[in-house]
Amino acid sequence: MTVDIANMIVHLARLAQNGGNTGLTAAQWTALRFFARANRFSRTPSAFSEFHATTRGTASQTVKSLVAMGLLCRQSNASDARSTLIEVTAAGHAMLREDPLRDLNTVLSRLPPQTRRVLEDALHHATAELAALRDAPTFGNCTSCAHCKTRSGEVYCHCTHSILGQDDMAGVCIDFDLAKQAEPPRLNSPAVD
Repeated sequence: MTVDIANMIVHLARLAQNGGNTGLTAAQWTALRFFARANRFSRTPSAFSEFHATTRGTASQTVKSLVAMGLLCRQSNASDARSTLIEVTAAGHAMLREDPLRDLNTVLSRLPPQTRRVLEDALHHATAELAALRDAPTFGNCTSCAHCKTRSGEVYCHCTHSILGQDDMAGVCIDFDLAKQAEPPRLNSPAVD
């Protein structure tokens, strides 16, 4: 039965990737999605390499092809002169509106809420377990990361030694370490009447 579930997940992923005639490969779509969702600390070719579980050379070629298409651009990294940050261009954001995963998102949104929660929990668990078996990093966002602590109404990341903004908190992070705490850190938000 487990083999059937694994095959179904792989088949579902392939069906989802094969939508539309956009001219992008599955790897290019993965890169474009990653850079659109990654926080400012993770928008590097090496972070994408780890996320995509591929070599740095392969990841670099994928990024290079998207830069050549005008969907991504390189910017200097103020915090690390040895690396560049990758940003999604306006054309890249326009392409993301044609993302073949939108059909899968529509199908999943039709599932009953409880089924979606169970599926999400199961996939998070399976991803974390497989990453641990393969000694691969897990990715997540700062709202459930052990590196992040609320301090004086702000969220501080002990890994990057930075105060985090809302965009950082919501973005995918390469330095993610699942917190073993009951309440995730939260930014102070103004009271709503």
